[in-house]
Amino acid sequence: MNVLIKSATIIDSKSDYHNTTQDLLIEKGKISKIGKSIKNTNNYKEINLENLHISQGWFDSSVCFGEPGFEDRETIENGLKTAAKSGFTTVTMQANTQPIIDSNSAIAFIKMKAQNNAVNLLPMGALTRNSDGVDLAELFDMKSAGAVAFSDYKKPITNPNLLKIALQYASNFNGLVCSFPQENRISGQGVMNENITSTTLGLKGNPSLAEALQVARDLYLLEYTGGKLHIPTISTAESVALIRNAKQKKLDVSCSVAIHNLCLTDKELEDFDTHYKVLPPLRTQNDVEALIEGVKDGTIDMVTSDHNPITIEGKKVEFDYADYGTIGLESAFGALQTLFSTKKTIQLLTRGKARFNVEPSIIAEGNIADLTLFNPDKKYTFTTKNIHSLSKNSLFLNKQLQGEAYGVIANKKIIL
Repeated sequence: MNVLIKSATIIDSKSDYHNTTQDLLIEKGKISKIGKSIKNTNNYKEINLENLHISQGWFDSSVCFGEPGFEDRETIENGLKTAAKSGFTTVTMQANTQPIIDSNSAIAFIKMKAQNNAVNLLPMGALTRNSDGVDLAELFDMKSAGAVAFSDYKKPITNPNLLKIALQYASNFNGLVCSFPQENRISGQGVMNENITSTTLGLKGNPSLAEALQVARDLYLLEYTGGKLHIPTISTAESVALIRNAKQKKLDVSCSVAIHNLCLTDKELEDFDTHYKVLPPLRTQNDVEALIEGVKDGTIDMVTSDHNPITIEGKKVEFDYADYGTIGLESAFGALQTLFSTKKTIQLLTRGKARFNVEPSIIAEGNIADLTLFNPDKKYTFTTKNIHSLSKNSLFLNKQLQGEAYGVIANKKIIL
């Protein structure tokens, strides 16, 4: 794969070319030359796009693709195409398939399906067998087959002893254990944030207490056992404070936040629109402000689209019965740029790689080309025309966003 990129503004704080406009010559998948004006002596394909910016390839720590079992929601092939067109070169896929990804053969199947794609797919294995929270899955075998972490997607570990054993066992092979932050005995049948809005709408509430209790418990367990813990998609001010304190104690903990929990509050649910039914639920403005501060000061290690395709049958029902989840890959960049500068947005979209053992791809001569191409200034209304996923369940529909991904150059492939 040989290509010449013309007049691209490089956004990469670790590169000597950061914040400069350059041409980049890519030959056989590597950046062979960077300069102000490179002549196309070999008649390679040229990329010359409006207001072109490039960065290191973006990373998403939580996506769902459905396959195997839920191909009507999304396939691995189309999911990776969607990720590429949305600017992501590496994604971590959750284990919530049918059957659940809880064995080395299941991990091998996912890796086989994802071969020869521009986007690197990192499979996540289930923490417990069939994600039922009773017995640990084959963690070491899955790690040996290529699993980068272990998680029961959106299912909290109810038994604290099970999480204790998981942390102790996984520490023997440097495994990363994920624990969803919700105490089900507190959240009960809640379908949205417990607040004045839920009372007004007559919907059962899921209080922030349910998340804070679980986070506090998990951090106490981590302090006792050691090991590596990742807390995905926190949503409350209390969680930010608890994790900030744990990091001050030097506990090996990381966490993420879903982009929609940074951008939107529970007031969006006033029309009972099931697109906004997500887990954890949209919270209050106070929570949003605390999350943004946690992102800025590094307490929150990474942002995620928490991309979860749901069919129209799963959403076009009464609110209580609708499935949780939203797609988010396509809107991730544009939504973040409504909150942060372009440089900060790119930092967030490339942060967290090391936690999942992903090598950085600094933009420099001689390095492998793992690049995202984008226009940070385009303003537009997000509609179904911007969606590449098979499912269209986005809570950013009809929202004003800023910034558009052109695509990626990675793994010796160009997706634009």
